[in-house]
Amino acid sequence: MTIQFSNSRLLKTALFSLLLLTSIFVAACGGPPGGGPPRGGVSIDLSARSADELAAIRTTAGLDISLFMDGALAEDVTTEDCTLSGGTETTCYRITLAGYPANHETGPFCPRNLTDSAEEGGIWFDGNGVYDLDGSFIAELAEFYADENWKLYNDDGSIRVTDTEEAFDGAARPNVEEQYQNHCVEGRLEWLPNGEPITTTLLIPTTPVPAEEGTAISRINVGLTLNGVVIAAPAPVDAILSAYTIAAFDDCGGHYNPNDGYHLHGARGCSEVGEADHGETPIFGYALDGYAIHSPLDHHAEDHAELDACNGHYTEALGYHYHANSAQDNAVLNCLTGEISQ
Repeated sequence: MTIQFSNSRLLKTALFSLLLLTSIFVAACGGPPGGGPPRGGVSIDLSARSADELAAIRTTAGLDISLFMDGALAEDVTTEDCTLSGGTETTCYRITLAGYPANHETGPFCPRNLTDSAEEGGIWFDGNGVYDLDGSFIAELAEFYADENWKLYNDDGSIRVTDTEEAFDGAARPNVEEQYQNHCVEGRLEWLPNGEPITTTLLIPTTPVPAEEGTAISRINVGLTLNGVVIAAPAPVDAILSAYTIAAFDDCGGHYNPNDGYHLHGARGCSEVGEADHGETPIFGYALDGYAIHSPLDHHAEDHAELDACNGHYTEALGYHYHANSAQDNAVLNCLTGEISQ
């Protein structure tokens, strides 16, 4: 694996102090259980769109159920009447996700020793970079975050990991229990209720409806992947770091918490389906408003694509669709451009 930095470590150190000033105390691995309606978000003004742009966006086809991988859904998809956030009365798909990736196993998450290589751990991202969770990264956390209180390892070189269900429950929470501070936090499928994935049911408009104002992504689920996993709100990195913990992600950008089970915080290409058109990237999921989410564009393509405030753009071949941010941003999307189910 390759470590990606968007800023130098010196800049990261300065930014860390600002993160602590804005600490939010929500669940240490995601938003409220099961998502929910927008709370505390800000509106994104989309009124500058021309009539032609809106007309083109309205022609975009809705969610394609056939794209879901075998095993991604826990129940058959049904349709029902629904009212959207802008007052539109329409129909929605009722989709129940399996809650576990249909095409790969989860993990690894935390390394176990300071001598472990990148292959023996997952990744960490904090809004500034994507970092391999190898032993050397764990050893350098005090220097990396300019805080001598960091020490996730014992004198014999073993790394402190939440390796029991009790430890996981005590650490994957907003008020991390003191004995689990300075731990690498990871969960396991067998520690979820009955040792089974946690399913999530979402209502997605059958035909996307553009909104007058976009919904900011703060504490709501963003959407769903084609391999059966919830795309969650940004991880509360400041709260995680303030407890001297690292809530490890696997290489696909997902991890566990006791309430939501396995969920995704970064787009890493693990649920892509099909081939990409020229200048595009493959689809890997759908947002709550029914618009497709494609993998991130490289910087050159992004400049050419001129994505809007919500990471979206319109093409004749694909209609309106989003492109995910890089995982290093700790936000798959910036906002939602369409109405969502109430």
